[in-house]
Amino acid sequence: MEIQLPPHEGDELSVVDMHTGGEPLRIIHSGYPEVKGDSVLSKRRYVREHLDHLRRVLMFEPRGHYDMYGALIVDSELAEADLGVLFMHNEGYSTMCGHAVIALGRFAVDYKLVKEPQSPETQVNIHCPCGLVKAFVEYSEGKTGGVRFLSVPAFAFSTDATVSVEKFGDVTVDISYGGAFYAFVDAKRFGLDVTTSRTRDLVDAATAVTNAVKSQVKLHHPTSDDLAFLYGTILTDGKDDYSSDPTANMCVFAEAQVDRSPTGSGVTARVALQYHKGLIQLNQTRTFQSGATGSQFTGRAVKETKCGDFKAVVVEVSGRAFYTGVSRFVQEPEDKLTHGFLLK
Repeated sequence: MEIQLPPHEGDELSVVDMHTGGEPLRIIHSGYPEVKGDSVLSKRRYVREHLDHLRRVLMFEPRGHYDMYGALIVDSELAEADLGVLFMHNEGYSTMCGHAVIALGRFAVDYKLVKEPQSPETQVNIHCPCGLVKAFVEYSEGKTGGVRFLSVPAFAFSTDATVSVEKFGDVTVDISYGGAFYAFVDAKRFGLDVTTSRTRDLVDAATAVTNAVKSQVKLHHPTSDDLAFLYGTILTDGKDDYSSDPTANMCVFAEAQVDRSPTGSGVTARVALQYHKGLIQLNQTRTFQSGATGSQFTGRAVKETKCGDFKAVVVEVSGRAFYTGVSRFVQEPEDKLTHGFLLK
């Protein structure tokens, strides 16, 4: 028996759900009103100011959960882009998301957002709020596989900065940009291990660092003020010297949201930081492991570049994404919880 939509009001919201390294991605396929704006960044501002209720509908319970992540496909103003995208989470809208780019690469090929797939790889140009990101999707005999992407220019913003962190005192942090800004701290500074400590303890420490950096460090980005904010804190295992062994980290971003994957934009920023410190060379591949799930990405700096006055690198990140299902969501006007809620 074919399942019909129940009684509802307004358009249905059609989504495709995927995950990359355990981190969910809810791709909004249809049902959103027109997103106005002459650029992807202006569209990001528009949805934040006019359509934020739909983010809550799809990210929050009862349709989502505290750590849900979403992607809304929009038109790009760039001729070379195959699609534009806006990223969303429990707090608002980010500027870059590597795990989402990996998933969207597969999605774009499978759902025919690129006209003629090529073997062994199909290039998909994805216009993120931080800029154009080029993804390369394994493609053979009609099937998609792993994805690698080339980042926007990534750079170390500040190294060995000292911030005063509530309950922990002075803490030394590095701040780096990989499409979004992150603070980096060795988890051992808090007596923690990113692979074995309680998630709650890791979240509390990372959140305290994020709050301290936001209040004590003024960030800036050479191309847009919209990019000049701290997205989160990444706790690491401290293994920054080059090695063929994996190095683990855990990212806590937005409103204490935990990334289940190794964090694509975080890997980008961490590679840029390691390159800046002389710990890795161009085209040395490192494996990055999620402290939460054990899933892995690889990352390497492939070329030097500039971002304003910052010495920067382009970073290649690779991973795998998988489909988990499709859904058609509706709203009933009598439902007092239809706009979503979060348990904190």
